[in-house]
Amino acid sequence: MALYRAAGGALVATGGAPLVEIGSWCGRSTLYLAAAAVEHDAVVFAVDHHHGSEEQQPGWEWHDPTLVDPATGVVDTLPSFRHTVRQAGLEATVVAVVGDSATVARHWSTPCALVFVDGGHGSTPAHADYEGWAPQVASGGLLAIHDVFPDPADGGRPPYEIYLRALSDGFADVSATGCLRVLRRSTNSPDAGEAPESASAASTTAAAL
Repeated sequence: MALYRAAGGALVATGGAPLVEIGSWCGRSTLYLAAAAVEHDAVVFAVDHHHGSEEQQPGWEWHDPTLVDPATGVVDTLPSFRHTVRQAGLEATVVAVVGDSATVARHWSTPCALVFVDGGHGSTPAHADYEGWAPQVASGGLLAIHDVFPDPADGGRPPYEIYLRALSDGFADVSATGCLRVLRRSTNSPDAGEAPESASAASTTAAAL
């Protein structure tokens, strides 16, 4: 629900720029983003290669054998993701972008109302997600990062490391709900993407995020 509220606020603040999710798995968090998008006539781009992160591969704690494609022997969550979106009636709102996050980011040019980073939690993929997508957040938009654990005993370090990078880069804390951190890009940041022109009419709501 914190993700849903953040998405709704970001859409108002940026005049309806798209929402982007990095790491969709089977689509649960996608539905919360899409619920906000529907209310604001917006779109969610869900970016995932759908082969799972390191911890979801065979032999690791979070591996689910039911998600392995029997024809290839490789984890493939795309069918489950598509089923989730279709069952929710959100195919007109959610656009699946199937591919490597860093590759997609290199060719992305549309400022985003909110970028939700929940992809690979290893050091290389997490930092690549941040480097590729943090610059895509529109002025006044939000960056959400999942699985941020300040205490090393609670979880892996890379999501916390990119959270610290965001603070260092001028993002400001908005909320902390469990391990979800939401930060806002300053409207004065020289690196911020430009939101659509209609954002000016709604910019006064940014303070409520």
